[in-house]
Amino acid sequence: MLDWDDLRFALAIARHGGLGGAARALGVDNSTVFRHLNALEAKLGAKAFERLPAGYRPTDSGERLIDAAERMEAEAIAIDRELSGRDTRLSGRLRVTASETLSFRILTAEIARFREAHPGIEVELTIDNRALDLSRREADVALRATRPREPDLFGRKLADILWAVYGVSDGKKRRAPGKFSHEGRNFIGWAEAAQGIRAARWLTEQVARDAIVYRSSSVLNQLVAAKAGMGLAVLPCYLGDPEEELAAFSPPIPDLTTELWLITHQAMKDSARVRTFMEAIGDGVKRALPKLVRRRNRR
Repeated sequence: MLDWDDLRFALAIARHGGLGGAARALGVDNSTVFRHLNALEAKLGAKAFERLPAGYRPTDSGERLIDAAERMEAEAIAIDRELSGRDTRLSGRLRVTASETLSFRILTAEIARFREAHPGIEVELTIDNRALDLSRREADVALRATRPREPDLFGRKLADILWAVYGVSDGKKRRAPGKFSHEGRNFIGWAEAAQGIRAARWLTEQVARDAIVYRSSSVLNQLVAAKAGMGLAVLPCYLGDPEEELAAFSPPIPDLTTELWLITHQAMKDSARVRTFMEAIGDGVKRALPKLVRRRNRR
């Protein structure tokens, strides 16, 4: 009989293309992954993966094995969600995911207040700009800058997120920014790998390529670069407005406005710690955002 633990390692190899990626995803070393793969193939009596220079590719037998393992994983996750969703304890681990800027400017302070009120709940925050899969329990609760489309998600809209252009103030009398002019200015842009981001596309459309003098995949690093005087940066207003060194060089840009949502899986919404966290953090973020986004009349 095949061992689920061996199947779990095979799934990780298939999803990450090799031993190294699987080992990092599972938090083990390469030799552990290799040992489980060998045990699985010995029980199977066939090779599950072709060892290629570019990575590991499932064989026909491996494909069938992985399909079955994914069904087993989905069922196990569903049972785990159902049992967790019935948990009435205000204790245990709660996994939360949010972007780096939200975590830096707002969320960590709100989590600290939440922990004071509920010390039995251990919060684990994954800072990731990707949308982690709540159906697969990659996180229990997520803050996302987009309206959820998946029918099995539950949540509430907290606010609209505004973006504007920021840079070091020139020291002149501040006034409400008018129409944005980019002529003769240097800009901070996104690394090539981040060009799918809406703000990165907008900047590419508005500004000549040679005007972008520095690029970064991190919005926080772009903020630091703008404060250092390297150029203008397109930033969320909750990130740029509170910075004394920066001035808004544009009004909020309508094309970049996004919705901030706090979401969980439908099966988890009645869990005591999830429900309590979403109520407390949702209310806290709604109070905090207007206090941060209030200094747009600077230039």
